[in-house]
Amino acid sequence: MPTRDRSGLLRDPDFRRLFAATALGQLGDRIIFLALPLVGIAALHADEFQVGFLTAMTTAGSLLVGLPAGAWVDRMRKRSVMISTDLVRALVLLTVPMAWWTGLLSIWWLYAVALAHGVLTVFFDVAYVSYLPHLVGRGNLVEGNSRLSAIRSVTSISGPAVAGPLVGLVGAPATLVASSAGMTLSGLLAITIRKRERTPGPSERRRLGRDIRQGLEFVLRHPTLRAIMLGDAIFNLFLVVYQTMLLVFLERETGLRPFGVGLILSGMGCGALLGSLLATRVSKRVGQGPVIWLATLVTCPLACLMPLAQPGWSVYAAATGLVALSLGGVVRVVTQASLQQSLTPDPLLGRMSATTRFVSWGGIPLGGLLGGAAGSVFGATATLWIGAAGMTASALPNFLSPLRTMRTVPTETTPEFVR
Repeated sequence: MPTRDRSGLLRDPDFRRLFAATALGQLGDRIIFLALPLVGIAALHADEFQVGFLTAMTTAGSLLVGLPAGAWVDRMRKRSVMISTDLVRALVLLTVPMAWWTGLLSIWWLYAVALAHGVLTVFFDVAYVSYLPHLVGRGNLVEGNSRLSAIRSVTSISGPAVAGPLVGLVGAPATLVASSAGMTLSGLLAITIRKRERTPGPSERRRLGRDIRQGLEFVLRHPTLRAIMLGDAIFNLFLVVYQTMLLVFLERETGLRPFGVGLILSGMGCGALLGSLLATRVSKRVGQGPVIWLATLVTCPLACLMPLAQPGWSVYAAATGLVALSLGGVVRVVTQASLQQSLTPDPLLGRMSATTRFVSWGGIPLGGLLGGAAGSVFGATATLWIGAAGMTASALPNFLSPLRTMRTVPTETTPEFVR
């Protein structure tokens, strides 16, 4: 798919539809990021450990279905998976305000919704990553990932900015109606994408166990993909430790109201937007390998500014560290996602995505539990210090791999077991 001017992939109608669907779905997702924990914190008066357990339930899907999800998605049309999971997630989220209005909502109901939503999100994300090379072509992956990351970053700004006032106006449970609406519209827009994948034939349907094993072998034997996966696993573990206590710290230690919390999270979205706009340029200038570990090493230590904050203006000054953290994170994710997709043959895209997600995200539920436990024992402030230190250390596996000096994507051959 040629890119003839600055509009690039946006000239393609199908990519524009995916772009718009991403905007609406991510807007709903960013509202969830703020509203769902606040349902527990403000509406149900959950303690630190319960907040951590809620975070664990949100991400436990990666452990429960992470590996088989890739094998299943590789046997199906990715677009159909994206549509169905969007619509079902919208229905699941609607049960929270309905239960609240009828007086049935409890922390256990919230755990169940978080778990169901997380499992469906695993299938959506695996299909989404696998569908992009089919839609835009491998030569346009960096541009495609950058543009989609840019719109996700815009929603990271607008989502909390919308969610904060909504929570203050109608309460956290009712705010989830907006999340459900965003995902519904995302699924309906995806239906309008005209480019179709071919349906896998009977000869391509292999045993599930063998499919999972092939995905694991491919990623674990590949030094570059293995390093990215390990670095991501460490980063995500400590990011969730940090995030689990961030909302608790902002509300209970600094006294911020929902609007102020939304403003802080919108600032993080600004950093993410800037990162998405700079990702392609920085990757070309620094090199695709070095930028992955340098982005982490340069920006993660700045997350230490937040636990130094006090009630008042200093919390907003400390938020600049979160802006930098988001900027570096998006530059890293855009670069490594494009690299992973470029290094993986088409028949293995779903399994590569699922395998890396299983390992990279598998520790996130543990991070939620560790964050909640550390918050209960040491307090929210100390837990933020622990999270910042761990995120910085995640640069090490990438630095000690071929990524240290890899400036361009090497030419890869298809593994012998992929036929």
